[in-house]
Amino acid sequence: MPASLIFLAGLYAGLSVVAFLVYAFDKWAAVKGRRRVSEKTLHLIGVFGGWPGALLARRLFRHKTSKRGFVSIFWMTVLANLAVVTALVVLYRKLMAA
Repeated sequence: MPASLIFLAGLYAGLSVVAFLVYAFDKWAAVKGRRRVSEKTLHLIGVFGGWPGALLARRLFRHKTSKRGFVSIFWMTVLANLAVVTALVVLYRKLMAA
C-alpha cells in the first residue's frame, strides 16, 4: 500500500477519534448544562475526515440526531469529504499511471 494511502487512513483514524471524543464531551456538557462545543466546530472536524467517529458517537450517545438542520449539514459534510477524497485518489492513480 502506498505511503500516501497509509497517511490518509491514519488521518481518518486520528480525526475520527478526535471527533468521537469531542461529540462525547459535547453530550456530557449538554447533560450537565455546561458550555457546549459549537456546531461549526463539530462540522469542521467531520468535513476534514472525522465524520466516521462523529457518526459512531452520534449513534452511540444519541447526540445531535434529531436536529434536522444539523443532520442535513452533517451529511453534506460527509458527501463533500468523500467527493474530495475520491477526486484525490483518482488524481493520484492517474499521476502514478503516467
